Amino acid sequence: MKTVIVYSGGLDSTVLLYHLRASGHELHALSIDYGQRHRCELDRAADICEVLGIPHPTADLSAIQPLLAGNSLTSPEIEVAEGHYTEESMKSTVVPNRNMIFLALATGHALSIKAGQVAYAAHSGDHAIYPDCRNEFAEAMAAAIRIADWNPVELVRPFVDWTKADIVRRGAELGVPFARTWSCYKGGAQHCGRCGTCIERREAFDLAEIEDPTPYVADAPSVDELRANNWRL
Repeated sequence: MKTVIVYSGGLDSTVLLYHLRASGHELHALSIDYGQRHRCELDRAADICEVLGIPHPTADLSAIQPLLAGNSLTSPEIEVAEGHYTEESMKSTVVPNRNMIFLALATGHALSIKAGQVAYAAHSGDHAIYPDCRNEFAEAMAAAIRIADWNPVELVRPFVDWTKADIVRRGAELGVPFARTWSCYKGGAQHCGRCGTCIERREAFDLAEIEDPTPYVADAPSVDELRANNWRL
């Protein structure tokens, strides 16, 4: 099955890339530059796709950044919150309608290359924070995508009921190069180890009992410290 995957270069979407590849999908990865603070993720995506020999266009939508303002990923004046991923402060990382925009573009690309599927890596841990990662959203988008053209396209979301620890375990089985993926919303030279996505990443490796190979900045709190504080700073 020819499949377009919405690919950020992050942990979840990279495991999805490997997961679908192992299942025999003919993959076409699509990354999107929407002016995000952590656009270094796009370089990670390009590197991984080059190694795997997977076609990987990047859509330059950076001009829409001002239209998606009011959050810490697209408004440089808003600081990226630190702390546990499910806390109220993490809602400052919600980019308005991001997945609908991404999936619409991926669907157009799928139709243009005659692909039968579009895939994205929404998982159960995202549901509390991101409305566009919930089952209800995915089901509605799947229905819309099926009737968007004369040629129906299926929306694939195999991780929608998985935890991030489940995803880490699957990635370890597949030999995913975790150290090459990017999660940190601060977008520095190394993962900060403090923002919500970094803490979620670290907690997932801990729960999965898989060694975390991610380079974090020197002053990042240790896993033992985070665990002792219930993953809160």
